[in-house]
Amino acid sequence: MATYTQQDFKSDQVVKWCPGCGDHAILAAVLRAMPEICEKQNIKREQFVFVSGIGCSSRFPYYVNTYGFHGIHGRAGALATGVKVANPNLSVWQMTGDGDALAIGGNHFIHEIRRNVDVNIILFNNKIYGLTKGQYSPTSKFGMVTKTSPYGSVEQPFTPGDIVLGARGSFFARGLDVEMALNQEIIVRAAMHSGCSVMEMLVNCMIFNNGAHAEISDRQFRADRTIILRDGEPMIFGKERNMGIILDSLKLKVVRIGENGITEKDLLVHNSKEDNYGIHSMLVNMKGPDFPVALGVIRDVEEKSYDQNVAEQIEQVKENSKIHSMDELLNSGATWEVK
Repeated sequence: MATYTQQDFKSDQVVKWCPGCGDHAILAAVLRAMPEICEKQNIKREQFVFVSGIGCSSRFPYYVNTYGFHGIHGRAGALATGVKVANPNLSVWQMTGDGDALAIGGNHFIHEIRRNVDVNIILFNNKIYGLTKGQYSPTSKFGMVTKTSPYGSVEQPFTPGDIVLGARGSFFARGLDVEMALNQEIIVRAAMHSGCSVMEMLVNCMIFNNGAHAEISDRQFRADRTIILRDGEPMIFGKERNMGIILDSLKLKVVRIGENGITEKDLLVHNSKEDNYGIHSMLVNMKGPDFPVALGVIRDVEEKSYDQNVAEQIEQVKENSKIHSMDELLNSGATWEVK
């Protein structure tokens, strides 16, 4: 098996995202992760396929030196599903945005998750339509003023993690463009997951929604407003690592370690493998100012994938079929000989 570096996955195309766009950071994390994925899964570069729809993030297939398919608006999920089912040996990556996946592509998105297709979905969330120049998206904040909501949006935004869990998703993670090492860790973990893995990447749009995630991404208070979850570790956060999360009366609660007798042993310990959706749903929905925003792999449970079920069904049908060749098919049933 060949040994790869990130340069092997970098294409010769000029990256046409705006300077400072958070998409650059996600591309860098993917390029860094690919060699590690090849090593862990014992696969070749030729087995990667990147599929996209329409949007700034959907330019992604041009920027990686792999097979790729640039589809139409909202249909990346349907294309990715077809690729994976047709050739289960491929590592399929779906690059999409908060508009492409959650608006016109919303129906494909939820059913791809429900079916548990073994596809890795990276959802770029900048809370705005970037490619079409600044209209509000399904994740834009209530009251946000945009070109299509000049008096402020009157719609409540989606929480992508809620949609994933509601569709019985087996894997959900959340990254932040400035957390490069964490994003690489998430991408590798998603690749190792058998089933549909959804990675929400919170990215900044310098032109149409600058500061989209500033309340958690700015260095001065990032540690106090985010929490990185890792399996087996207590839920601790804060610049001084003195804040934590406990379960109190079936609700999450932020506490200060050392006050009111609270110790590290009282804190929740993260377990992405827990089958019950309850804690994962609460973690997905944590937001400021009362809670830190959860980053990292939140859910990672094992369920048989759609493509595995299809392959098994085909083998079962072949085994029980009385017809095993085209000649047998053509000569089966009522036939006529024409002279």
